[in-house]
Amino acid sequence: MISNFTHSGSVIYSQLERAAALGQPCFAILFDPEELRLQDLEKQIEALPDHTTHLFVGGSTATAAQTQLAVRELKKHSGLPVVLFPGDHNQITAEADALLFLSLISGENPEYLIRQQIKSVDKLKNSALEIIPTGYILIDGGTETAVQRVSKTQPLTQDNPGHIVAVALAGQYSGKKLIYLEAGSGAKTPVSAEIIKAVKEAIHIPLIVGGGIRTREQLERAYSAGADLVVVGTAFENGNFRI
Repeated sequence: MISNFTHSGSVIYSQLERAAALGQPCFAILFDPEELRLQDLEKQIEALPDHTTHLFVGGSTATAAQTQLAVRELKKHSGLPVVLFPGDHNQITAEADALLFLSLISGENPEYLIRQQIKSVDKLKNSALEIIPTGYILIDGGTETAVQRVSKTQPLTQDNPGHIVAVALAGQYSGKKLIYLEAGSGAKTPVSAEIIKAVKEAIHIPLIVGGGIRTREQLERAYSAGADLVVVGTAFENGNFRI
């Protein structure tokens, strides 16, 4: 796995694209600003798996102040690039290195297809944040997630890989630079290898996979199926990520 990512003097998306082309899997730990305990942060940073390449920051209902503090503290304790994974436009801070400019393309709620993006423009147009257009696809992981509740959209069933591929390709055709398959925080069932493989074979942009991954076997299965970057959040946060 690639482990020498840096945000200094380099472009994060170009690094992801190059790593994907070379077959070098990337790995991110997702920190929810609402759950961040500053007294434990140094220990958490020390406990990061050696192959961690990125730190993601975001949560469905975190405040602007919580997000800014999380980014600031993570950058203080780690040299890894910090990438925003926002639940809404309030979770944007110029102190991060990059932003996944998410559009929830699996749902039909205009608030998360385009309205939140419009609301973010004033914060973004004069910032130095690297903005990465990302097609976000919510997959049914066997439990109702915060994303589902907040966005008021239904996840796509894992029984229909062909439809998920069509959604991913629509994202690519509309100019997204990343596709993110998300089973949701604390998912009982991760995105299946069948779906990851089908999407990866269809698209020509890097593929992110997250939600419900708790073990080395699940991680390796996602990579083997074609994930270019895997995200783990809740399992690491709870100390249940067995790797």
